Amino acid sequence: MNWHFIGRLQSNKTRRALLLSDWIHSVDSLALARQLSTVAVQENCSPRVLLQVKLRADPAKTGWSPTELETQLPELVQLLNVRGLMTIAPFGQASLDLFQELAHWSARWRGTYPQLTELSMGMSGDYPLAVQAGSTMVRLGQAIFGLRPPQLGV
Repeated sequence: MNWHFIGRLQSNKTRRALLLSDWIHSVDSLALARQLSTVAVQENCSPRVLLQVKLRADPAKTGWSPTELETQLPELVQLLNVRGLMTIAPFGQASLDLFQELAHWSARWRGTYPQLTELSMGMSGDYPLAVQAGSTMVRLGQAIFGLRPPQLGV
């Protein structure tokens, strides 16, 4: 069985995430990648990671712009077992074009980094578009578990 860590990873939770997960889907900064690398060496583990790409302006999302990621990829693939890219469409803005854009960047970089074989994109509401664009992983929590109950006091 493979366990996947999905969601925003806080730097103070890196050790726990590394020890419990075979995959980490949401590496969203060079600082976090460096922290994960340090802890992975200490714990003698090497989970597969996906780098989060932010393709559209959205204050609720984190990640690299494609141009930022392109400059940092050489260091990132040295630090971690990078296996691909992931993105989340801004709420209500999923489109085939957005997912095809990530697939384009992945194909472009795969010439230099052949290990970038995975594309994690698409959630319960937009996964058909993501699959059409080449997604290899989709996140279907709501389709399986239903809507989350509202959080009080948040």
